[in-house]
Amino acid sequence: MEDKWEQRCVITGIGISDIGRNTGTPNLDLAVAAAREAIADAGLTPADIDGITTVGEAPLEQVAATLGMAPSWTGEGATSVGGSMAGVHNACRAVASGQARHVLVYRSVAMLGGATLPKGGDQPAARRQGVDGAGMEDVAELLAYHAFSAANWIAMHAQPHMHLYGTTREQLGWIPLNARRNAALNPRAVYRSPITMDDYLHARWISEPLGLLDCDVPVDGACAFVVSQPAYAPDAPHGAVRVEAAARTTSPGGWVYRPDYPNMASVDAAAELWRRTDLKPSDVDVAELYDGFSFLTLAWLEALGFCGRGESGPFVEGGTRIARDGELPLNTYGGQLSAGRMHGHWVLHEAVTQLRGAAGERQVARHDVAVISTGGGPIATCMVLTR
Repeated sequence: MEDKWEQRCVITGIGISDIGRNTGTPNLDLAVAAAREAIADAGLTPADIDGITTVGEAPLEQVAATLGMAPSWTGEGATSVGGSMAGVHNACRAVASGQARHVLVYRSVAMLGGATLPKGGDQPAARRQGVDGAGMEDVAELLAYHAFSAANWIAMHAQPHMHLYGTTREQLGWIPLNARRNAALNPRAVYRSPITMDDYLHARWISEPLGLLDCDVPVDGACAFVVSQPAYAPDAPHGAVRVEAAARTTSPGGWVYRPDYPNMASVDAAAELWRRTDLKPSDVDVAELYDGFSFLTLAWLEALGFCGRGESGPFVEGGTRIARDGELPLNTYGGQLSAGRMHGHWVLHEAVTQLRGAAGERQVARHDVAVISTGGGPIATCMVLTR
């Protein structure tokens, strides 16, 4: 029988630091603030935490030392295998295998400009910015053709989708418009002022068909989580969220050479996800899907089976289905497009908050099952969570 290791762990604590732009706050301070909140939220002390993992950016050893922890298990997630949520997956595996009882996993970010690469294609610099490794074999070729940024790479997926299926910019615009109206109810979101479709359509171009409002917002901040063994669930003061299914993948073909291009690794990860659970897309109450660029959310909607291939544009059009009171509430915290880019970790924080029924004004009515996703191009991660 297939080992569903993820079902042998629960999420008992969540934490988030102050979020802002150009705050100058050191990564270590951000990570420690989020970690302290997550540990306290789980009803634990740093001494209770026997595992720690991260995908960066604050050094793991410094975070553990500052918190006064002496973990018996440590591990760092390689973002080239499954994307930015690799640390969460590794924490779940450590707990499921009995290597640790409570694992702290965190992610801190500062405003470093994302994955934009220097002109000239300096490969050591490219490696420092995390674009080497599995699934990135065609980056050198992309750089040679002056595609220096992930904005260019995702735009090259969006263009054929529009050509093949008739997806329009107005349809794409409902992703950032929905994000902003949800961000208005999130006091931590960095952008909360209303935007209109006219604002969206007249925002400056970044990489056609993506404009400024199609791109996520760099911030300074950190998220942290405590992953625990299920036996602790009854003692968790805010309840425990169950990991029903998890999947991550790095697909062959890099960014542009998949045989079914413009599909992405999200197709593979989603297929694996639904193989690991009896739940179906129709069972999902709320979706927190990666929106590093707006088109990635359309790709995830299709990959996860919320609509058919090529049907994501009509699915989101008008914003009714994806509203908080719609059939699939989407990115209820404001997403990376308005709340801020936390490399996918805010989607998990919000999913747990919604499943707990603790999201305040932005709380959705039905909140038993949530789906989260991160990644794009050749790297993807997704999870089903239940309360």
